[in-house]
Amino acid sequence: MKVTVANLKRGQRGIIKEFSAEMVPLKLLEMGCLPGNEVELVQTAPFQDPMYLNINGSHLAIRKETALLIEIELIG
Repeated sequence: MKVTVANLKRGQRGIIKEFSAEMVPLKLLEMGCLPGNEVELVQTAPFQDPMYLNINGSHLAIRKETALLIEIELIG
């Protein structure tokens, strides 16, 4: 089963495995959303969109449709 950032529960962490660079906004890549980096779900807004993440110390808000494109491996 493919696990993505969209599957994370609050406080869960994962390691970014892969994603389609053409589909993920360049700004996310610049802020550390790269394979091998750790991601943690900090909080979600109502209806799970947007999702607030901590990626290598950077706090980001991304749409759920983008989170579905980022495959991770759960840790912890």
